[in-house]
Amino acid sequence: MALMATTAYTQAKSLDGVTLTIASMNDGFSKVLTELAPAFKEETGADLKVEIMDYGTLLTKTTADFVGDTKGYDLVTMDIVWAGAYAENKYSVDLTDWVKRDAAELDLDDIYPVALKSLGQYDDHYVAFPFAAYANVLAYRKDLLEAAGLKPPASIEELVADAKKLTDPSKKQYGFVANGQKGPAVAQDWMQYNNQLGGSILDKDGKPALNSEANIKSLTVYKELFTEAAPPGAIEYDWGGREESFRQGMSAFMQTWSVGAAAYSDPKVSNIVGKAGIAVAPVAAGMTPQYGVGGWGLAINADIDTSKQEAAWTFIKWVTSKKIHKEFNMLGAGGFMRKSQMTDPDLLAKYDFLPVIAQTYEHGNGEFRPRIPEYPEIQDMLGTAVNSVLAGAATPKEALDKAQEAAEKLF
Repeated sequence: MALMATTAYTQAKSLDGVTLTIASMNDGFSKVLTELAPAFKEETGADLKVEIMDYGTLLTKTTADFVGDTKGYDLVTMDIVWAGAYAENKYSVDLTDWVKRDAAELDLDDIYPVALKSLGQYDDHYVAFPFAAYANVLAYRKDLLEAAGLKPPASIEELVADAKKLTDPSKKQYGFVANGQKGPAVAQDWMQYNNQLGGSILDKDGKPALNSEANIKSLTVYKELFTEAAPPGAIEYDWGGREESFRQGMSAFMQTWSVGAAAYSDPKVSNIVGKAGIAVAPVAAGMTPQYGVGGWGLAINADIDTSKQEAAWTFIKWVTSKKIHKEFNMLGAGGFMRKSQMTDPDLLAKYDFLPVIAQTYEHGNGEFRPRIPEYPEIQDMLGTAVNSVLAGAATPKEALDKAQEAAEKLF
């Protein structure tokens, strides 16, 4: 940690006596934040307290803190789909002027534009600053594809065909796994496939288009994959269940966030060490490649006093700086977002899939889950609709027609 000290933050330890409390999602970066806290204190004098929560608890507790003006948290890890709500409700400090002022220090040219826009901005204002970007990628079993004479699929149509070919229930081998659980899990996973098949949740005017022809088609494909290629019980999988299925060797293909990729080579949690590959997520044949980008920004609570806001901004600049953000990822955070990270020898030696992440970001789409104030309600509607289709309770058209009717009442 002593090696990480930089002169930019050591002058007079200007934050002596300050304690910053972060509300953090329990992703790979949460443990790393606690590990970096002593280095931040050494450089600035400030204590860093990290409160780690699951997704639902994070959203509930931080929203209550914002609405109640209770100042329980100074910083919040913000899912990019909350950006619209943060902006509309003025939950967080507008960082736009600070970003412009400190652009050189932030080294903005080294951060992928899709990360700057999707992980921090809403209506061209920074409601947060990019912190941990994730690429939507295709994880696959190299050994199973090789044995079957297959290559990583170049299109979503090939993915569907190959997933069926690699499904053999007698061997407990399945070609595909994804989230099926009702709620955010299935809604978010299906929206990735929907994007890759040319669908969109909103129309060109920003209005809900849940039951468009393209969306109905993509949900039909999603249902087909679950019916013909997914493991039994996948309808109840969330992100953890999906990842576990792949790590334990049950599934040949899984679209996932790049943050989980390192675990496939960890013998402590994986049965497929040396057998997993990472490729760009395929799109429909003939479609211009666009790949899903997600992740987290760091937002500063607008209710805290000015001196605390400035201290929080110091932390954001520190943790996202080139040097510290490299260490952040060397420690296993999995939130790559700087161009320099993609060619860094130390990072490449540890994470050989970085070129795939770079390609994803170069053609990234952070809007396939609409980052609008109404997103939580839209997600709930889709989470119910998609799960009902997977359960056989409705056809794709019936389910999306019902969701569209509900969505129109929001606008």
